[in-house]
Amino acid sequence: MNKNETAELNRRDFIGSFATLMTMLGGVELMTHAPVQAADLETLVPFQIKCGVIGLGNWGREIIATLSRLKTAQLVAVCDTYSASLKRAANSAPNAKGVEDYRKILDDKEVQAVIIATPTHQHRDIAVSALHAGKHVYCEAPLANTLEDAKVIALAARAARKQVFQAGLQTRSDPQRRFLLDFIRAGASGKAVKAHAQWHKKQSWRMTSPNPDRERELNWRLNKATSLGLVGEIGIHQIDAMSWFLSARPASVTGFGSVMHWKDGRDVPDTVEAIFEYPGGAHLNYECTLANSFDADYEMLYGSDAAIMMRGNKAWMFKEVDSPLLGWEVYARKDQFYKETGIALIANATKLANLTEKATEEAAYTTKPLYFALETFLTNVNTVSPAVEDFSATFDASDKAALEKYVSEIKLLPAATCQEGFEATVLAIKANEAVVARNKVALPKEWFELA
Repeated sequence: MNKNETAELNRRDFIGSFATLMTMLGGVELMTHAPVQAADLETLVPFQIKCGVIGLGNWGREIIATLSRLKTAQLVAVCDTYSASLKRAANSAPNAKGVEDYRKILDDKEVQAVIIATPTHQHRDIAVSALHAGKHVYCEAPLANTLEDAKVIALAARAARKQVFQAGLQTRSDPQRRFLLDFIRAGASGKAVKAHAQWHKKQSWRMTSPNPDRERELNWRLNKATSLGLVGEIGIHQIDAMSWFLSARPASVTGFGSVMHWKDGRDVPDTVEAIFEYPGGAHLNYECTLANSFDADYEMLYGSDAAIMMRGNKAWMFKEVDSPLLGWEVYARKDQFYKETGIALIANATKLANLTEKATEEAAYTTKPLYFALETFLTNVNTVSPAVEDFSATFDASDKAALEKYVSEIKLLPAATCQEGFEATVLAIKANEAVVARNKVALPKEWFELA
C-alpha cells in the first residue's frame, strides 16, 4: 500500500516554495504573520490523539515525519502490505506497532484516528471501514478514482456525526491561502476574469523494483484503470484551490493529453491540459507535464483591478494602472517580475497601522501545508471528541437529530470537509476523463450533490 514510494516524485510537492524566481519577476508579495505553532495550542488542546497511518510510501513517511512534530499527535500504529515499508517506517516511528492488515488498526480500541495514504483506488474500503469502526479519518485526495467510490466515502463520512472526517486538500487549512481567500473575496483584485495553474517537473513518474509484481503494484499511477493521471493525482489540489478562490463550480471541462516524452508503455499521458469553464464566463486553464521543468508550479488569478500570483507560501499582487488605491500597498514591499512590479501580500498588513518594517520581511510561513492540515485535523478531533462525550453523558445518545444539531454547532478550524473532498474528486475524475478522451465534458450540478 505505497502512496508515493519513489523518491523521484511527491505528488503534492507543488505546494513547496519557489519564491526566488518570483522575486526576479517583480511582484508585490502577499504574506501572513507567523503562524500559531502546536506548542501554542497546548493550553487549548491538552490531549494527544493516538493515530494510525495506513500506507507507508513516500507520502506516508512524510505524514509520519509531520506527526512527529505535532504536540497533539501520538503515533501508535502503522500499516503497509509491503514488509520493507514497515521496516523503514520503524526507524521514524519506533514506538508504533507495525501491521500488514489495516483491519488490525481498526480493531485496536487504542487508535482514535487514522490517516489514509494508500493509492487512490484503495481508499474506499479502508475509509468506510474506519468510519464504521468509530475512528476519526484523514483521507488523502482524491478520495477515490471512481464517482461511486467517492460518493460512498463521502456519505459514510457525513453519516458519522460523532467523528471528524477531513479530506487531504491541504490548502484549505493553510493560513496563507486562507488569508488570500479573504483578501480576494474583499474585492482587492476586482472582478475575476480568468485563472491559470500549472505544475511542470521533468521526471518519469515510474518506480522500479526487482520484483515484477511489486513494480506493477508501485506504478498504479501509470495505469489508467487505477489512476486519475496528472490532472487528478496532482492537479486536484490546484484546481480545488482556484475553484475555491473563484467561489464557483465549473460548468464544463475540456481536456487534452498525450504521452509526449516517456514512451515506456504507459497508458497515462505525461503531458495534459484542462480548461474549466465557470458560470459567468471565467475560465481556468490547468496544465501539467512530466517532460519539462520550466516555470515549475504556481497559480494565477486575473481580476479587472489586479492579478494575484501564488507560488508556494508566498503571493504577489500586480495592479492595473486604473485600479483604485487601497492605501496599504504604497508602503508594501515591491518585487520586480520581468517588466512588472508585484506587491507583497501580507496578512494583517492591509491597514496602514499594521505596516511596520517587520511586516514587509519574508513570509513567516515556511511550514509545509501538510503540517497545518494535520494540525487542524487533530485539533478538531480534540474539539469534537469531548463534546460528543458531554452530549452522551447529558442527553439521549440515540437521538440522532439532536446529536446532529449539537455537533453542527461546534466551532471547528477550517478544513476540507467530506463535501469539499467529494466535489474536488468529481472534478478530478471528470477532468481526467476529458483529458483521456480529448473532448469536452459537461459538469451538471447534480454530480456534486450527496443524495
